[in-house]
Amino acid sequence: MIFRILGCGAALLLASCEVHFDGEESEAVASICAPVMFEQSPFTHCTADPAEHVVGTALAPEGGSPWRSLRAFSQDDTASQGAMMAMNAGMYDSDGQPIGYFVENGQRLHLLNRAEGPGNFHLLPNGVFFGTTDGSWRVLPTDAFAEQVTERPMFATQSGPMLVIDGELHPSFDPDGESRKIRNGVGVDANGRAHFLISEAPVSFGKMARLYRDVLNVDNALFLDGTVSLLWDASRGRIDTGAPIGPLVVVRRQEDVE
Repeated sequence: MIFRILGCGAALLLASCEVHFDGEESEAVASICAPVMFEQSPFTHCTADPAEHVVGTALAPEGGSPWRSLRAFSQDDTASQGAMMAMNAGMYDSDGQPIGYFVENGQRLHLLNRAEGPGNFHLLPNGVFFGTTDGSWRVLPTDAFAEQVTERPMFATQSGPMLVIDGELHPSFDPDGESRKIRNGVGVDANGRAHFLISEAPVSFGKMARLYRDVLNVDNALFLDGTVSLLWDASRGRIDTGAPIGPLVVVRRQEDVE
């Protein structure tokens, strides 16, 4: 059975993507994603647990150009093996290459970007979502990352702005500002679990930040992207399509990772 919902949930006219549900939900592997309502706005919330899952980044096949879509990534059997969830994760240039710090499997593909400039990425402070060699995951503002992290992580992606910083909302956010877009982000709670969110209707930065802080109890959360935000929930057969994207973050079961 194939279901197709145009326009990413309720944002029929404002979002430039499609949500596809291809096939039945897998009975063998339960989805890590679930719907959640917050202040009358629908989100999908996906939780990765370090006791059960491995998180990593992905950009392109070895020696090739970036996939630019979740569909292309999912069809690369080697790269997507064991993937439970994936979403776009970080700002990128016209070729799909990251413009901020990016590490995949311990290999650094872009340096930390501490420049000022226009756009969401430069709405400082921005931040880094990363995982260390011991399997733990963190979100830190860029300056704190530069000061505290002395060894290259196993994976990392830099994006911006930060949504929540040490339990406080980004100082530039209004409680529910006029800029409303489909957005996705990531935060890590005190138990080390990574919480990935994607809105199913346009929302403000402030609303998404409050969901992280007040409901998910996340002290540090990072905006990953907006307008082009996409999700692949493999267990439920959901794979979003839309404008070309760049870096990805991927969640796999530990038992499926060699």
